[in-house]
Amino acid sequence: MPLQETQPPAVDCVIPAAGLSSRMGDWKLMLAYKNHTILDQCIENALSFCSRVILVAGFRGEELMLRYRDKPNILVVINEHFSTGMFSSIQLGVQQVSTEHFFITHGDMPMIDSRVFHAMWQRRGKVVFPGNPERTGHPVLLPRSIVPLVVGAAKESKMKSIIKQQRIEYLALTTVNIHLDVDTPEAYQALLKSDQSV
Repeated sequence: MPLQETQPPAVDCVIPAAGLSSRMGDWKLMLAYKNHTILDQCIENALSFCSRVILVAGFRGEELMLRYRDKPNILVVINEHFSTGMFSSIQLGVQQVSTEHFFITHGDMPMIDSRVFHAMWQRRGKVVFPGNPERTGHPVLLPRSIVPLVVGAAKESKMKSIIKQQRIEYLALTTVNIHLDVDTPEAYQALLKSDQSV
């Protein structure tokens, strides 16, 4: 039986969610948003298109493990070295990827909807960003062939430097949601206001 249009393809999405939220002054992932939390919304958005989320936790990781333990399409892995930076979480997360292509998005970008994932998926086969070279936006769609490069890179590496060695396509989407991350109290208040205005 052919796949229905609404059924997500077999594609993983890695979400690094291990940081301290130091700029927020509070654990931003669990801040209230749309009757649940910012991280819940990011995961829900990813699963509206992707078949599985690989959530890389660190700070208060056991809480996230407990929160999502009964969700078969969410795999939580703990980064014991999260204090070294996000790249270590990406290195850990991509090791769990089992699909030919995969997305990476952030746990503090709760307004990316399935249309963005869908538009990017149509151009799979290379590295795909939703924005432009100046403002790339998120998520990013990657071929699984990049995984050994990421895993084998030095701990102090940056994901951007690895990606720049690949063929990249930019979709030049104009939605602001691909750039909106919730890093500060001001950004959180702006998020809540934008939600009320919809």
